[in-house]
Amino acid sequence: MPEEATKEPTLERVLDKENLRAAWLAVKANNGAPGVDGMDIGKTEAHLRKHWDKIEAKLRSGDYQPGAVRAVDIPKGNGGTRTLGIPNVLDRMIQQAIHQVMSPVWEPDFSEHSHGFRPGRSAHDAVKEAQAFIQTGKTWVVDIDLRSFFDQVNHDKLMGLVARKVRDKRLLRLIGDCLRAPLRQPDGSQQKRRQGTPQGGPLSPLLANIYLDPLDKELESRGLAFVRYADDVAIFASSQRSAERIYESVVKWIEKHLKVEVNREKSGSGPCDQSSLLGFRLYSDGRIGVAPKAITKLKGKVRELWDARQSLTSEQLRNQWQRYIRGWWNYFQLADRRREVENLSGWIRRHMRKCFWLRWKTPRGRFNALKRLGVKGRSLGNAWCAKGAWPMARHWVMQQSLKNKTLEKHGFIIPWSLAAAV
Repeated sequence: MPEEATKEPTLERVLDKENLRAAWLAVKANNGAPGVDGMDIGKTEAHLRKHWDKIEAKLRSGDYQPGAVRAVDIPKGNGGTRTLGIPNVLDRMIQQAIHQVMSPVWEPDFSEHSHGFRPGRSAHDAVKEAQAFIQTGKTWVVDIDLRSFFDQVNHDKLMGLVARKVRDKRLLRLIGDCLRAPLRQPDGSQQKRRQGTPQGGPLSPLLANIYLDPLDKELESRGLAFVRYADDVAIFASSQRSAERIYESVVKWIEKHLKVEVNREKSGSGPCDQSSLLGFRLYSDGRIGVAPKAITKLKGKVRELWDARQSLTSEQLRNQWQRYIRGWWNYFQLADRRREVENLSGWIRRHMRKCFWLRWKTPRGRFNALKRLGVKGRSLGNAWCAKGAWPMARHWVMQQSLKNKTLEKHGFIIPWSLAAAV
């Protein structure tokens, strides 16, 4: 067992200079937004140089109070919103320092089936493990959706779990103070927190895993095949009857022992190829595809990024598209069933051509642009065509002037098409 895993978490270890230096570098590298105090990385660094001795003294005496957490609502894939809690940069450094001391102590005991927010593990690992279960014939899946999990975490239960390995009362108090830091809403109102651990701080993911570890242990004790990524839980079974029995039993256990409500509208059991896991669809033949919701979300983003009304140069349009689509494909290229993605290639290029047609604005502008792109003779008269932008995006003159190779040459790429061409 690594030496770090045998060391008891204490406030002294949290405040060790090397640990704090590593925590600061981690927070600085993330370059996140300021909290409610408005202090960014640079201002916080200057503040630390001037006042760290006083801050450290308060931390050691138990008098330090974390600042309020800035609430930020971000859209979810299902159309709802998720509330992030953004602590002040100083508090993020302190939380990161706590995380670095606690994580090595818990990590060795966490389940092999837990993949979220853990070193050396990823969403892809969870999907591959689920694929392996399906390949053994467990083609029925039980999806468990914990309703607003990060907002429901019971503080007393969580602190009881933390106290099993943290005996330093000063550190326990500091963790509790971080949990209870009030949530500052965008309108300036402040909400006391008696439960929950909002996403956004470095400590929240570890605390979530600590809270859900008893669920992992319960599922393991029952001999169930499952994967968990944060609050996404999927359990695999060989038959419909078995899946239904597991669903009813596990839901009762969660609500009784974790004191967290299961969202029954989004939870249930069914064939694996009617479900999704972390944006992927797992088919009964063991192949991995992209889930329909992820395809819908991609299409919405394509419409947004190729909206001609943006005040961007062609280079800026290209760069923002590349940033998004390369990141998207880097995640989803795990899929080996790609038909739904490949079928979008022509549709995406049509949006690109539509965008350029609109950006050329006038018939004269379109005439000049088409001429620059090699269109000659009477074909240039299409610049005065009265058809709308969407029909024109499929017109032969646009497909000739902005050929697939021309778009790719200028960086307007479709990554899966490039991969297929290699």
